[in-house]
Amino acid sequence: MLTGSERPDSGDIWIGETRLEGDEATLTRRAAELGVRAVYQELSLVEGLTVAENLCLGQWPRRNGMIDYLQMAQDAQRCLQALGVDVSPEQLVSTLSPAQKQLVEIARVMKGEPRVVILDEPTSSLASAEVELVISAVKKMSALGVAVIYVSHRMEEIRRIASCATVMRDGQVAGDVMLENTSTHHIVSLMLGRDHVDIAPVAPQEIVDQAVLEVRALRHKPKLEDISFTLRRGEVLGIAGLLGAGRSELLKAIVGLEEYEQGEIVINGEKITRPDYGDMLKHGIGYTPENRKEAGIIPWLGVDENTVLTNRQKISANGVLQWSTIRRLTEEVMQRMTVKAASSETPIGTLSGGNQQKVVIGRWVYAASQILLLDEPTRGVDIEAKQQIYRIVRELAAEGKSVVFISSEVEELPLVCDRILLLQHGTFSQEFHAPVNVDELMSAILSVH
Repeated sequence: MLTGSERPDSGDIWIGETRLEGDEATLTRRAAELGVRAVYQELSLVEGLTVAENLCLGQWPRRNGMIDYLQMAQDAQRCLQALGVDVSPEQLVSTLSPAQKQLVEIARVMKGEPRVVILDEPTSSLASAEVELVISAVKKMSALGVAVIYVSHRMEEIRRIASCATVMRDGQVAGDVMLENTSTHHIVSLMLGRDHVDIAPVAPQEIVDQAVLEVRALRHKPKLEDISFTLRRGEVLGIAGLLGAGRSELLKAIVGLEEYEQGEIVINGEKITRPDYGDMLKHGIGYTPENRKEAGIIPWLGVDENTVLTNRQKISANGVLQWSTIRRLTEEVMQRMTVKAASSETPIGTLSGGNQQKVVIGRWVYAASQILLLDEPTRGVDIEAKQQIYRIVRELAAEGKSVVFISSEVEELPLVCDRILLLQHGTFSQEFHAPVNVDELMSAILSVH
């Protein structure tokens, strides 16, 4: 509503001394004229264009009727330097890291000299080390006189860049707080609508010494050189590392989505020579991708159809889908995974990120998969949904399922994992056993050998 994309049912929005008003055709343009810009959680950069072309998109500098590429590069360089962004204007966006793309998106909105900039979860896809770049850019925006609305679930970031915060819950303001005088515990309680109880790190568990997944000397250029590990029955195994270390590539190689040069994968004692995604599903492996919106859901289909994608045999008879069975099984999964939706037929794209993610994990519960490979399962979800996902993962492990858990939020790994492997320079460099000290883990991740 602040950007004019949607009209409020009641109430007014004021930008300075001017009321934001207009019809559906003009409201967005009017908000832009008043200086309101937004960077959304899902970035809108054009991957095939350069940084300069993205910054000037739709506003090409011209000379003699032709696009002035020299002027474009100079304008882009000035804009990037103002925020301290160390990226070449001539570089293709597709070659940038996630952190660099986020900074270019911020630089693009700053090029229009905005009065108000809204940043929606700007660090949700970044590792801890890359977050510093975004925080630095936000502080520079503020120093330039821009009002910044910073939407985030990460309390430590909010405290570093803001003096006050508005807490929202279920579409309403739950409270306005001065951060200097308010504890994180109280803020989280406002978000949850109840008293917040901190989750303790996982205590040492008695894990059955039964290997369900073994990876031996796997090499997958350019990021993975020599990967070996064993996942045991009922174990939650975390994989830590900096963004770009190859964690996602490892899971894709295991599940058959990417080819590797050499190595062995063994599932329940059976050696798999060349994994194929369909075959790996039949071997009881379930995989949730890093980016659920691009690769994890079909947004226009209902929760029901997204849930049963993984096993059609359970819901068909003589080649005909049994919709009553689909509804019953989906509702069972929704109840188990605490999915909030109007019905099982609700399009999954209309759900919150947390509820979408619970459906993505729940489809493997429906399929009775025994090995779950979860890549960033809590990315972009709120605190309550995170805690629910932690609980679900631990419950699945208690039932004998085995989980590989990847997260760029280092502090959450000790809360859910029995064991954590640190991926550095193409191989596992260290191993941590529960209970894991998060400071020691963070120090190891950031160390350079």
